[in-house]
Amino acid sequence: MPIAAQDQLSTTFAALADPTRRAILARLATGEATVNEIAEPFEVSLQAVSKHLKVLERAGLITRGRTAQWRPCRLTAEPLEDVADWVARYRAFWEAGFDRLDRRLQEIQKGQTGEDDER
Repeated sequence: MPIAAQDQLSTTFAALADPTRRAILARLATGEATVNEIAEPFEVSLQAVSKHLKVLERAGLITRGRTAQWRPCRLTAEPLEDVADWVARYRAFWEAGFDRLDRRLQEIQKGQTGEDDER
């Protein structure tokens, strides 16, 4: 992966590290919203939500539009696709571990069944 892409990935992961920012992204996944609409369910100040939005915007996870005085925020999926691609590289590792666990569980179940049959 090129260094610029790695830096972007680091920025994306840093933005995703905060649960409030992840909740904001989940809200924006349902459609665009204003800062006030985004801030509504959170027990933090509007200023704090604005700071979270700036982090998400710097990471490229959201964009802000302007229609007269209305400034809607929108989710931008491309950085999340990069995260999904990065995680997908490790899928084979996880699946191999699950396959080994599945085989071991089957061996244990067969062993328990075999003990019962011998009695």
